Amino acid sequence: MRRRATDGCSELCGFLPVGGKVGGAYAVNHRLPDTVVVGVSVQQVDGVWPLPQQLDQSWDRYSLSPQLFSFTYGQDSAAQTGCSVLDAAFKRYFSIIFPDFTKGTENVLQSMWSEPQPFVVSVTVKTRGCDGYPNEDSDESYNLSVSEGQALLRSVSVWGALRGLESFSQLVYQNDYGAYFINKTEIVDFPRFAFRGLLLDTSRHYLPLHDILKTLDAMAYSKFNVFHWHIVDDPSFPYQSRTFPDLSNKGAFHPFTHVYTQSDVMRVIEHARMRGIRVVPEFDSPGHTQSWGKGQPGLLTPCYKGSVPSGSFGPVDPTVDTTYKFMESLLKEVKFVFPDSYVHLGGDEVSFACWQSNPNVQTFMEKMGFGKSFTKLESFYMENIMNMTAALNKTSIVWQDVFDYHERIPQDTVLEIWKGKNYKTELSRMTSAGHRVLLSAPWYINHISTGQDWRDSYAVQPQNFSGTDEQKKLVIGGEVAMWGEYVDATNLTPRLWRGIQAEPLFVGHCKHEYDGLSKNNGPKKYCNY
Repeated sequence: MRRRATDGCSELCGFLPVGGKVGGAYAVNHRLPDTVVVGVSVQQVDGVWPLPQQLDQSWDRYSLSPQLFSFTYGQDSAAQTGCSVLDAAFKRYFSIIFPDFTKGTENVLQSMWSEPQPFVVSVTVKTRGCDGYPNEDSDESYNLSVSEGQALLRSVSVWGALRGLESFSQLVYQNDYGAYFINKTEIVDFPRFAFRGLLLDTSRHYLPLHDILKTLDAMAYSKFNVFHWHIVDDPSFPYQSRTFPDLSNKGAFHPFTHVYTQSDVMRVIEHARMRGIRVVPEFDSPGHTQSWGKGQPGLLTPCYKGSVPSGSFGPVDPTVDTTYKFMESLLKEVKFVFPDSYVHLGGDEVSFACWQSNPNVQTFMEKMGFGKSFTKLESFYMENIMNMTAALNKTSIVWQDVFDYHERIPQDTVLEIWKGKNYKTELSRMTSAGHRVLLSAPWYINHISTGQDWRDSYAVQPQNFSGTDEQKKLVIGGEVAMWGEYVDATNLTPRLWRGIQAEPLFVGHCKHEYDGLSKNNGPKKYCNY
């Protein structure tokens, strides 16, 4: 996942094989360098990912020595020593930049290339914010200037500083002898979208804590900033609730080995915070709740066969007061445990068959004047749940189904589009109603196809739909979804990072590769937005 560029002159200078091998040494960086002059062992490394808004490099390069390298705070920085986020980041990025360095050792061949000189990365942030959490309004912009003996990194917030440190780490490269270098570089960068998410499904297959933390590390490398934790679903309920412990005791695959304790959840949230990543939990209802019913009797709707219960259960029962008391208590716990202002409430793929079979549900619908419209019943339930969330000062995210079938949705609700290839029509329709929107439909990377399907991920333009400029501003970002039917800890990483791309969400392609392709009779349509 974490890769570095090599410089590139072996004993046989002038030979540049194809496929990531430079002068006999395999490149292990985010990208292969765009320009390599092998014969003189000089390189420009356009290795920053996602590609910055502005990137200027020269051939001038500077030798880096781990023993003479340091991070420091600028004199005018609001954050100084003791800032938890940046102090930890300095240690982390030193290890990332110099993975082979052991204190007290030095590469004896370093001096072959240049006399080692001190190099200082000075970080200056305008506002401190070291002890808080990233949020929807966080400023992630930064300016980075690399020159002889120093790099100056300036940002408004610590979150922008983290993005700049990541970019700096990707500029460092090694030659065949292990010597470290960086080129003279100027970067001005900021994200195109505030919400750049990754969904992991930990219900269909339990993912060990270690694998979630590794995924957060990899997210930081590509500047993703939201971890959408689809923590529970039909197959299992691994979240260990303080208020309702039987939900995991009876609903998890195993009540001890396949659960996320409160300590586990806190560790995920803190690990994410230190990397500028928000954690947004999803508790999807009224459908996708079969595992809930095992530990909460009376929550799910009893299904009927004729006039008698069949013994099976359907979605959450929206007709009884106990359902809403339970949901209110659970959401209060979610507010306490998860600090982010967003919570995902689901609302997708609700089967009405069980509701249709239940005489008590039919009686309730007659009383409420819903007639035979089960979408009105679902709307009644979701409206109550969204109102609870609003009362807790949380912003609701729901799947597009809630908008498709329901009349009254709070205006501040965020809608997430997940269905198929007609997402441009949905983007237009939802933003015209004044709702903020997230796009995930084109980034369901648990789906596997043949050929270079990664190109489709790169080519997505979330604002390429019919609508006004004001509508397009309502697209706050998107996320990649990795559903867990066929994914567990054994194949998560290769499946996830084979096709995941932050580029369309960070800056967009008309400015970079696809712009170049269009000039060579490539897919020019990608740039029409």
